[in-house]
Amino acid sequence: MVQLKVNGVTRKFEGDPEMPLLWYLRDMLEMTGTKYGCGMGLCGACTVHVDGKAVRSCQTAMSTAAGKSVVTIEGLKGRHPVQKAWMAASVPQCGYCQSGQIMQAVALLKDKPKPSDKDIDDAMQGNICRCGTYGRIRSAIKSAAGVKA
Repeated sequence: MVQLKVNGVTRKFEGDPEMPLLWYLRDMLEMTGTKYGCGMGLCGACTVHVDGKAVRSCQTAMSTAAGKSVVTIEGLKGRHPVQKAWMAASVPQCGYCQSGQIMQAVALLKDKPKPSDKDIDDAMQGNICRCGTYGRIRSAIKSAAGVKA
C-alpha cells in the first residue's frame, strides 16, 4: 500500500506501485487539471509538485510518491500569484499545457524569488507550449515575482 498526501489530504493507494502518479491523480482522484502530454516526461504538461519540487507525474511511480506530499494545479486553488499573473497577462491560448507551465513557474519562484531571464529559460525549458506563448509566460513569471519585464 502507498500512502501519500495530495493537496493536503492523506490518501491510500493499494494498486500497482509502478503505476504513474499521473494516472492516479486523473483516473482515481478525478483531478484532471494535470494533463497527459507525451508520456515520456518531455513536454511538462503533467508537472506537479512532490515535496515542493516540480516533477513529471507521467514518469513518477506511485512507489516514488509514497510518504510524500503532492500538490496539483487544483491545490493552488486559483489564488497563487503566478495564477493571477497568468490571467492578467492573458497567457493561455489553447490552455492545454498551462497547468504544467504554472506548476513549473511556481517551483521556480519558490527556489528563485527574483529570477533572471536565464533563470526563467532554464527552469521552463522542459515545458512545451504548442501555441508559442513563451513571451507571455515570461512576462507573467516576472510579474508574479515583482521583477521588471
